[in-house]
Amino acid sequence: MIKNIIFDIGNVLAGFVWKDFFASFGFSEEINGKLAACTVLGPLWSEMDHGIMNEQEIIAAFKLYDPSIADEIDIVYNNLNGMIARYDYTIPWINELKGQGYKVYIISNIFGKMMRDCKEELDFVSLVDGAVLSYQEKIIKPDSKIYRLLLNRYGLNPTECVFIDDMERNVWAARNVGIPGIVFESYQQCYFDLKRMLCSDFAGRDVVIEAVKRLA
Repeated sequence: MIKNIIFDIGNVLAGFVWKDFFASFGFSEEINGKLAACTVLGPLWSEMDHGIMNEQEIIAAFKLYDPSIADEIDIVYNNLNGMIARYDYTIPWINELKGQGYKVYIISNIFGKMMRDCKEELDFVSLVDGAVLSYQEKIIKPDSKIYRLLLNRYGLNPTECVFIDDMERNVWAARNVGIPGIVFESYQQCYFDLKRMLCSDFAGRDVVIEAVKRLA
């Protein structure tokens, strides 16, 4: 029986709206393209989530990647408030699941400055029953260690969990440690896929009840 719902954050519970965030500074499209190439779309971005290099080292590495936008990098990364936008459904969905008796957890690749600068948009993290955040643990998805860490820390049985992530490789990694998963495509799709999965826990019981009724 499913007892625990485990969510990713980015593009599941909150949008990673970096395009709008970059556009808000009024830079040219060329500058925004360069910013994206050396940061969110570049090879160094996952190092921020990994939490091994400190923030100053990462910013310096961005500038080395493209020295022509060093000033713009400083401006953009001075305050990341606006790079994350909580979805309207997030808190009601968490509360609905908790109200139905499920425990709710988070496994997310995210870095410390994002958590600090976007704390209002990430306020739902305080509502869940537990969270494993990559920068704190120095592990990033899809490393199997991050899933096992959550299971061990909170004493969870993997077969009693569902993991929801927008990245298929992360869902497969969860399945490889025994956690059933759903690839998030949209709120509507995931909401009903999760409902079907939770309802299936009771399917066998219902078949037995109907059989008993027919025999009576």
